[in-house]
Amino acid sequence: MADTLTIAGRTFSSRLFLGSGKYRTREEMRDAIAASGTEVVTVALRRIDFDDPASRSILEDIDTSKVAILPNTAGCATAEEAIRIARMARAMGLGDWVKLEVIPDARYLLPDPVGTFEAAKVLVDEGFAVLPYIGADPALAVRLQEIGTATIMPLGSPIGSGQGLINRAALRIIVEQATVPVVVDAGIGVPSDAAQAMELGADACLVNTAIAKATDPALMGEAIAEGVRAGRKAFLAGRMPVLPYASASSPVTGIVGVN
Repeated sequence: MADTLTIAGRTFSSRLFLGSGKYRTREEMRDAIAASGTEVVTVALRRIDFDDPASRSILEDIDTSKVAILPNTAGCATAEEAIRIARMARAMGLGDWVKLEVIPDARYLLPDPVGTFEAAKVLVDEGFAVLPYIGADPALAVRLQEIGTATIMPLGSPIGSGQGLINRAALRIIVEQATVPVVVDAGIGVPSDAAQAMELGADACLVNTAIAKATDPALMGEAIAEGVRAGRKAFLAGRMPVLPYASASSPVTGIVGVN
């Protein structure tokens, strides 16, 4: 049977979401989207000047017959700003899905847990499917699920850092306690990072910088998609136990000359 991902009633074949920022050219972004096989691309509405055709062209560069646009509130430092941007996306006809980001920290770009929770509560009450970006905070993840968010999106490491998964223990707890899909978002630098996230039991990964800033974004998009698929298969297969000692792969009894 097909191993699909369902979020807020929508089903996807790909478990890799892509960001749309930081690409050197529009062509590189389009090629990376196609090569990765993604079905969801996030777009930061606050960074689009709708009076500037060159700025808003990012929405036109995405084939929405194949890829869903996920508006995000990147650039919002407060809950109030994030709520306003989400409402604007809905008014523009971009639907009720929103990737919620509340980030007042300009240096490390770490999400504000209080502001995120406050904005999520308002938006869920208004009928949005909220996909909140959070730190690797198991307690916050539970609270957000309880108020009805569509996913939990914990960071692997700070945005754009490429550090990989720096707090695997917390991510493992979040996955263990999850009642909604878990999407590891931020910090993934190479396919092995994505594979590790999926091996932990994450349902999907969201990647931007690792692909956009690669020398060949399309090839990296394809490679990270393969990492996501490999990690998912490993999780479903069930890994062997980790042992504190060696375990021979060949039998040591019944061998000629061995008592």
